[in-house]
Amino acid sequence: MVEACDKVGWKSLWTITKFKDEDGVIAEMLRGGARIEDVVKQFPEAFLGEERLEGNIALNEGLQALIDLLAGLNTVTKWDNANARLGVGDSNAAESASQTGLQGASKTFKAMDTGYPQRTNQTCEWRATFGSSDANYSWQEFTVVNAAGDTGQNLNRKVADKGTKASGESWTLSLQITFS
Repeated sequence: MVEACDKVGWKSLWTITKFKDEDGVIAEMLRGGARIEDVVKQFPEAFLGEERLEGNIALNEGLQALIDLLAGLNTVTKWDNANARLGVGDSNAAESASQTGLQGASKTFKAMDTGYPQRTNQTCEWRATFGSSDANYSWQEFTVVNAAGDTGQNLNRKVADKGTKASGESWTLSLQITFS
């Protein structure tokens, strides 16, 4: 006899879009909700590239909060425009479900760009822009949290070396999670 097994799938895609942005005009546009494609068309000479990363580990604290939110069991802060922050840090410590956020000595959390998060079908996307003076260090780890910093529940964590952000650059970080 074969037992039926129900599964919920979770597929994540992180995208980092990099711009030269000495005067902060691009960061202001992106924070205001401008589409990245439109900014690239308007400022092609400032576009430094885009990197994509698949996968991450769901953190226990985030999954437990998500279950509480679904079931209405406890008061849980949503990962919405008012509360969600995308965070970057400089630790390359391996991902573990028991972690409670970013592990690095340097960490920066940015609020959602206007209009984010967004949902299309079963995909939710969070997006935040890190301006010229934000998070200028080695980007090694990434998360989405439902508070201004590590004080909330981190839904997930990804570790990957994506280079060092320099002053005069604006980087936009996007996280898409598709549930199936």
